[in-house]
Amino acid sequence: MELQAAIDEYLKHLRHERRLSPHTLSATARDLADFSRHVSAANLDAISSHTARGWLAALRRRGLSAASTQRMISSLRSFLRDQLNRGRVTANAAAEVRAPKKARVLPKTVEKDALIAALDQPVKGALALRDHAMAELFYSSGLRLAELVALNLDSFAAGGRELRVTGKGSKTRIVPVGRKALAALELWQRQRVGIAESDEPALFVGRDGRRLSARSVQLRLQAWARRAGLDGGLHPHRLRHSFATHLLEESGDLRAVQELLGHANLSTTQIYTHLDFNRLAKVYDAAHPRARRR
Repeated sequence: MELQAAIDEYLKHLRHERRLSPHTLSATARDLADFSRHVSAANLDAISSHTARGWLAALRRRGLSAASTQRMISSLRSFLRDQLNRGRVTANAAAEVRAPKKARVLPKTVEKDALIAALDQPVKGALALRDHAMAELFYSSGLRLAELVALNLDSFAAGGRELRVTGKGSKTRIVPVGRKALAALELWQRQRVGIAESDEPALFVGRDGRRLSARSVQLRLQAWARRAGLDGGLHPHRLRHSFATHLLEESGDLRAVQELLGHANLSTTQIYTHLDFNRLAKVYDAAHPRARRR
């Protein structure tokens, strides 16, 4: 079978049957298009482990990061696994190809007191109230950017104190919303009535009355941060990191943080365990039966 025809069919399968997110679909399409350009073979049965390793070497020569290289090899491996299941190839040529390990980078956070002081500043104006509500919600519930953008008025559950959020892999989870965030959202929704188009379901809208795009949310958050005296480079994921880190510092409950973040694997959440050793020492002294002072 022709390689490009197989790729096109695979992407349709991911879109219509697996129902992967648009972001994942786009990344997979780019990865497989890159592989298709690299190989000279037009047919599936001409792809070998030598071909896959040659592509990996080409990616490394181009200076791609370990994270990007890992994702691209994973895309190829998943594609060939699908073709193997369909009986079109006799082996997964990328099964034994290993990309370089990516460095484990600790997420940057916002210092707790500075962030709380920024969030507690008085707010005036309809759009400023919207931006403040978005910042409160990012920090209150640890949302991803795409999750916040996708929120609708009917996303609230449990009398408006929780949100139904659709995360990666179209998985839905319920997240609590803190008291301060609820108050900020209430103020914004009063203003939203005069801005949003009557048929617009989105919780957060722009001047045109329509759902804010992801890029608009990023820009508005940066503007809010500058007005509040924080680093102007603040981005949604940094607030998500701050949510996870501060919550873990206070609770020590890694499983709970995993559930709230919507991580499929606990290992993903463990990056947030970069707690201050002095604090850990105090917890140990207070809790361990052979360390407690009488």
